[in-house]
Amino acid sequence: MKLVCLSCTSHTLRLKTPNPKFGSKEALLFLQNCANLKQLKQIHGKIIRFGHSHDQLLLRKVLHLSSSYGDMYYASLVFNQIKAPDTFTCNVMIRAYTISGSHEQALHIFKLMSCQGPTPDKFTFPFVINTCLLASCALLDFGKLVHALAIKMGFSSDIYLQNTLMNLYFKCENTECGCKVFDKMLVRSVASWTTMISGLAACGQLDEARRIFEQMPCKNVVSWTAMIDGYVKNQQPIEAFRLFQRMQLENVMPNEFTLVSLIKACTEMGSLKLGKWVHDFALKNGFNLGIFMGTALIDMYSKCGSLEDAMRVFHKMPTKGLATWNSMITSLGVHGMGNEALGCLQEMENTNVAPDAITFVGVLNACVHINDLEKAEKYFNLMTEHYGIAPVMEHYECMIELYSRVNRLDEIYSRVKTNCSMVLELIQERKASNGVDGNKFEFTAGLMEA
Repeated sequence: MKLVCLSCTSHTLRLKTPNPKFGSKEALLFLQNCANLKQLKQIHGKIIRFGHSHDQLLLRKVLHLSSSYGDMYYASLVFNQIKAPDTFTCNVMIRAYTISGSHEQALHIFKLMSCQGPTPDKFTFPFVINTCLLASCALLDFGKLVHALAIKMGFSSDIYLQNTLMNLYFKCENTECGCKVFDKMLVRSVASWTTMISGLAACGQLDEARRIFEQMPCKNVVSWTAMIDGYVKNQQPIEAFRLFQRMQLENVMPNEFTLVSLIKACTEMGSLKLGKWVHDFALKNGFNLGIFMGTALIDMYSKCGSLEDAMRVFHKMPTKGLATWNSMITSLGVHGMGNEALGCLQEMENTNVAPDAITFVGVLNACVHINDLEKAEKYFNLMTEHYGIAPVMEHYECMIELYSRVNRLDEIYSRVKTNCSMVLELIQERKASNGVDGNKFEFTAGLMEA
């Protein structure tokens, strides 16, 4: 049987073959070579025509591909047509809904499984716990119910489930339950110890986290990084560097995330010299200027007073993420280079990176620095009308500052539409203070701390 080669440039898939036979193996092969959603729908149509619509192995592949292409509507249609989905198929759908942010639908499938079947397995529970984690800590109580059901069904000793449960409890700041899960573990992987350390550190329990870290029978770079990052996030940068020195003495090679944490420690200390040392260490040890490290370096150099170094890093980065652009725009604006910041936004849009609310905080801040109300109005409207981004307090503060400078605060009610009581109060306070000192307004105080 001859199979037609799938061209990477083709928008359609040629399914006709000299041999009319189209069995499960042939269908799976086509699915494995599927390149886009249009091809997937063609293959799925042929699966139905040749009577394979009950083959859940094929259907799981269809579900996975359609969700990976971002079409959860099509995935849900396929899933709902399966008369009796098995546990594996339900797990695939729960995971797909979770990844797409459709947490309610994911939990709905789990509830149906619990009441009507099929019976959940050891893979179901971690997927559901992750759904609770990603949804919000408001689902902590439901997570506890899932935990109880897992114990009842005999899965409480599964190490992956235990690690996932610890992650949920610590992220929701329930250290007591997180520690109980850890204490009851008969077998602990390096991931278990690391989850415990990072969880305790995130909850501010650094001494306990360090005690667990010292008890680890075998530490890897992730464990070291978790402890270092814990010190940085809890404003103890010196301790972070002390632990890094010990890490080097024990011949553990840091990874990119270790260095990102150290760069953030330098930012916390305001030490340009130490920040340059970390940067030099990264270059000498062959680290690429990835998105995470590059963005951290831009932020560090900017906040430590070296905009030139920040710009140099930015231009050397082969790939830039949204956070990278935001950091550069903010840095330019805060350093008084407002027009350059606005030019950076234009460059960002030209590379098809969509700005977010943080981007426009930096952009409007730049407009304040160059004292240009007209441009601020332009970008405020671009944010709300073109990108559909709802303004936050920082956006309003910049606009109020500019309207205040030209004694046009009365116009702000019609031009910057809002019913937010905090914004209205700020406008009134600004109007009242204009007669005393109308040009002093600290709108950038929190920006560089973001």
